[in-house]
Amino acid sequence: MIFPEYLKIGDTVGVTAVSDGVGDPLDKVRFEHAKQTLADKGIDVWFTNDVFQVEHQGRSASGIQRAEEFNGLLNNEKISTIISAKGGNFLNEMLPYVDFEKLVAHPRWFQGFSDNTCLTHILTTKYDIASVYGSNFSEFGMENWHESVKNNFALLSGEKIVQKSFSKYQDGFGDRITGLEGYSEDKDVCWKLDDNTLKKTNHIEVSGRLIGGCLDVLLFLQGTHYDGTEQFLEKYKEDGIIWYLESFETNAENMMMYMWKLKELGWFKYTKAVMFGRELFYRASMETSYEEACMYALGSLDIPVVFGCDFGHVGPRFTMINGAKATLKVDGKKGELSYDS
Repeated sequence: MIFPEYLKIGDTVGVTAVSDGVGDPLDKVRFEHAKQTLADKGIDVWFTNDVFQVEHQGRSASGIQRAEEFNGLLNNEKISTIISAKGGNFLNEMLPYVDFEKLVAHPRWFQGFSDNTCLTHILTTKYDIASVYGSNFSEFGMENWHESVKNNFALLSGEKIVQKSFSKYQDGFGDRITGLEGYSEDKDVCWKLDDNTLKKTNHIEVSGRLIGGCLDVLLFLQGTHYDGTEQFLEKYKEDGIIWYLESFETNAENMMMYMWKLKELGWFKYTKAVMFGRELFYRASMETSYEEACMYALGSLDIPVVFGCDFGHVGPRFTMINGAKATLKVDGKKGELSYDS
């Protein structure tokens, strides 16, 4: 596994809109504040031209333009880390034009979540480059950095820290007045082991290679020539795999079929544990809970499954490093994640 060079004082972070762009005036305030905050820490920030433009339907620009902006960052030797401006739709449109050979020759950290799974998953599974499934650039713009943002910056800087489950999370979307707001933490964080595991223990500790992202994206990437999941699993099967998965929007029937499909494809054959992030838009049709829908296929695998984890669309979120060796610990309603490499 290739780990890009970590962020250091004097480096430049490139921010680009590989999916949607930023059009709301409050978002622009937040981005400029994030830029100044990082400058105060000795890190320059470069915005590509597509960051503050919105074309239509979750796109900042055409797929070709987005790829050109991304490739331009790859050609800038000062840039050590690339962070996505936002999620959205149709990142896949830029994939044919991305200079992956350039990225292999000079690896950079790429970070983002949601639709950015298109890049994070491909980089790690097909090109063996570690990537970060974590906050988009906006989170660096909150007035007072949440612990999750501090952890994110520390991990990008190469610090070895243990991420521990947070005490509260934001249920839904918070009100915005200044654009610099932090999380509206209004519900208790509660990690929960699946019922099959709880019959034996309420404590687990497992290690393996971390991989995952947004299910909505993983499912349409699967089977294309961009998807390297199978080769990744085979290469690192001796380490074992820790999957982390979350969804933007789904219902019970779809989740049941999603998990069944991935199991039949062999995605879980070397798995030590599966982590699920908090669900955002889930419709519990057929009176089937999110946990029940996920366990429809996973229940027969006799591996620990953890729900309510701190990553994905419901913040605050962990910094998940695809391809890293990780150790997951769960004790009762709390958990922690650390990286061994």
